Amino acid sequence: MDRIKITVVPGDGIGPDIVEVALQVLDKLDVGLDYEMAVAGQTALDQGLDLIPEQTLAALAANRAALKGPITTPIGKGFSSVNVSLRRRFDLFANVRPALSMPGVQSRYQDVDLIIVRENMEGIYSGQGQSLSADGERAELTSVVTRSESARVLRYAYEMARRQGRRKVTVVHKANIMKSTSGLFLDVARSVSRDYPELVHEELIIDNCAMQLVMNPNRFDVIVTTNLFGDILSDLCAGLVGGLGLAPGANIGEDKGIFEAVHGSAPDIAGRNLANPTALLLAAAMMLDYLERQEAAERLRAAIRQVIGAGHELTPDLGGSGTTSGYAAALLRAL
Repeated sequence: MDRIKITVVPGDGIGPDIVEVALQVLDKLDVGLDYEMAVAGQTALDQGLDLIPEQTLAALAANRAALKGPITTPIGKGFSSVNVSLRRRFDLFANVRPALSMPGVQSRYQDVDLIIVRENMEGIYSGQGQSLSADGERAELTSVVTRSESARVLRYAYEMARRQGRRKVTVVHKANIMKSTSGLFLDVARSVSRDYPELVHEELIIDNCAMQLVMNPNRFDVIVTTNLFGDILSDLCAGLVGGLGLAPGANIGEDKGIFEAVHGSAPDIAGRNLANPTALLLAAAMMLDYLERQEAAERLRAAIRQVIGAGHELTPDLGGSGTTSGYAAALLRAL
């Protein structure tokens, strides 16, 4: 087995706590990974470095995959989101967010299994073209959607659905009102879908999609949509399965992927042995799939389901009284 070097960014707050668990688990799986450690966010600032130091950017550029803990972006002028900056820097055009029910977790639904693919580079969420009038009475924000970027993320979603044996792709839009931007995205989706006749192509307006997700999430398989819609719907879907503590994410480019827990850095519980590492562990499983270590990825997901399903080591966010270290020990035993 060829060895692969990945970049590891522990992040801020609970980031180092949960990244330590993830690295213990990856070592236990013994899949030939080497780690290049890097810093970003508040941790970097505390060391007198830039928010995203050049050495961190160099490590991310050199390695095919990265595992990243949550990062605190300091509030104040001159600071942009670390996540948005990394997506732009490395052209990570697809944001992939699975929502999968876990046995033993109390949630409204018990059998959700869907994936949201979100366009990462364009639209309102990109924040381009912002302006505020001198008197503070009028603000503007430009939304730009292009055929090329739409095609790229849509084809990624359809290819992923085909590769994973999924049955349906739902394209979410607001083309009835946003006829230019959403209309273009929908037009490209119809064109791309014709290359995948084995997959059901469905179209839903964003507000209807949100209602349907709450009422009957089992009707969905793969959802693909534009940047802002995807940002909102992916958190909604996390709520369907128990919260952000169970929500992994991946930012995928043409030749690179950054895998992360999508929740915040939770500084109030940092270092207190209370953090839930599940989201980052599921992101690590996504990374293993990406690195073609699929068998190890399935072992990891099965072990997580076993430990959470047993209910003995649930952390406080999942309604239990377990600890980070206790959860980690149980997971290592399961593996």
